[in-house]
Amino acid sequence: MQTHLARFLALAGKADYAELHAWSVAEGEAFWALLRRYAELPDGEFNFAEVLLRGCGAGPALLYRDESGAEEQWSGEDLKRAVACYAQLLRGHGIIAGDRVVGLLPNRPETVALMLAVASVGAVWSSCSPDFGASGIIDRFAQLKPRLLFTTAWYEFGGKRFELAERIEEVVRAVPWIEATHFIEGIGVGGDAELRFERLSPKHALFILFSSGTTGLPKCIVHSSGGTLVQLVKEHLLHVDVQPGERLFYYTTCGWMMWNWLAVGLASRAVLVLYHGSPMWPDAGVLWRMVERDGVAHFGTSAKYLALLEKSGYKPREHHNLSALRQVLSTGSPLLAESFDFVWRDVMPDVHLASISGGTDIVSCFVLGNPLGVVKRGEIQVAGLGMDVQIWNEQGRRVWDEAGELVCVNPFPSMPLGFWNDTDGAKFKEAYFARFEGVWCHGDWAMQSSETGGFVIYGRSDTTLNPGGIRIGTAEIYRQVEAVEELEEAVAIGQEWKGDVRIVLFVKMRGGFAMDEAVREKIRGRLKREASPHHVPKKILEVGAIPRTVSGKISEAAVRDAVHGRVSKNLNALANPESIKEFTGRGELLQD
Repeated sequence: MQTHLARFLALAGKADYAELHAWSVAEGEAFWALLRRYAELPDGEFNFAEVLLRGCGAGPALLYRDESGAEEQWSGEDLKRAVACYAQLLRGHGIIAGDRVVGLLPNRPETVALMLAVASVGAVWSSCSPDFGASGIIDRFAQLKPRLLFTTAWYEFGGKRFELAERIEEVVRAVPWIEATHFIEGIGVGGDAELRFERLSPKHALFILFSSGTTGLPKCIVHSSGGTLVQLVKEHLLHVDVQPGERLFYYTTCGWMMWNWLAVGLASRAVLVLYHGSPMWPDAGVLWRMVERDGVAHFGTSAKYLALLEKSGYKPREHHNLSALRQVLSTGSPLLAESFDFVWRDVMPDVHLASISGGTDIVSCFVLGNPLGVVKRGEIQVAGLGMDVQIWNEQGRRVWDEAGELVCVNPFPSMPLGFWNDTDGAKFKEAYFARFEGVWCHGDWAMQSSETGGFVIYGRSDTTLNPGGIRIGTAEIYRQVEAVEELEEAVAIGQEWKGDVRIVLFVKMRGGFAMDEAVREKIRGRLKREASPHHVPKKILEVGAIPRTVSGKISEAAVRDAVHGRVSKNLNALANPESIKEFTGRGELLQD
């Protein structure tokens, strides 16, 4: 089977990825035009939903599984009928281009159909996962003034059922612009409504995604239909190598940008595999049974999941036939070098392991995989085609083999249209272009290798530790402590102390283990040996839970605020805000 990238190289007349990438950033207009031609994408007014549905026929389009064992299969015709019925419902409410429609929904086939229906009439889609708390939902949706809310009466997670009635009532009271609430359980999709599409400018707003909200109200990031489509089709075809009919899976909720990323796989004629529930319940094999049964070719997950899977002792290759699996994708946080070892040892030795990194800000990736290249343990392979990604030092000069700010020097299609309600663009400019005038600065602390061209992401630059003036990415610490078997997870912050900064490490222990001086010495010894003496925390303290955002990311900023006695700017961004109590008023942090 020839890869899309190999065919595209031949079409572009380039010898290898490096030559193709250099051309793609030097001659951006020509590159994106060739991509549109290769992927048969329209140039000019179009409808996003129409493009995604164009390959849908009698064959499967969506496969759904959940933790309880329930399963559904939707053909392409099923999906189109559902989109037509939902669009008819939207038009019945008078929904027109530019109106906002929101979903509080699990990752189900109906959610994909609703998003496509909203796009078909030219409205703007935004969604949250049902595990968000009421305040977190209100903080997001109230800013958009949506006209309709689609939701579900309940959801399951970890073997438990959660009713949503009270939460929905609270949201509707607080967001008075919602004219009607529809429960997906009560909407029929078996009719014969006409499938119609409003053709709009490629600059038309398609999605509104939300920042994590750890420094105030979540920012409402507006993404265009044209930019989102061409960027994600590029990633699916040239970087992921999705072939027609292949099963594409990403473990995600509807509150994370990877749901949008997954949904656009329809444009590349993938069969989307949707999953709702815990990835570790009823046991660690739940997702791998799905991979085997559905013949998943591209398995996407988070770095955290792979670390948890390894610590659980579960070895998928010993229990499952994974012959269809060609690629494992990982994002959400830096993928530790040890997790590369785990995947190649205990999942599949020759699988293409693609660590990818970008963000909600661009609903796509800056750095990701190259199906024709060699994967080096601990590195992300390449910068995305058409993306002039570099690492800059404090003076704004490009550097190699040393840590700095990840920037993208050239414009790119999935650059957001802006922030909702940011009429003069000031907040948008401050967020991305204030650090280096006119250049997108993403806020990631990273390094690029002069030998391989690959990238290492150390973490967010705003959480970089600076003890004694030495900049340390928190991922460098996590990479080592994740290997300590007694620990489940950890969070590191810099505590302001006597005119300097000292590293404090909070750890959650695995079941059956207790924190003692021997464990602390084990942590210190590993960091000193494998990283440097500068990485060794001055304090190592046990906690019962690590604060995480609703999208699953460790919130170092919330911990830092708590340690310093500051009120966190947005506890509503946390999935477990009660966990913050353990970090405040710790007597150990008042001692040398």
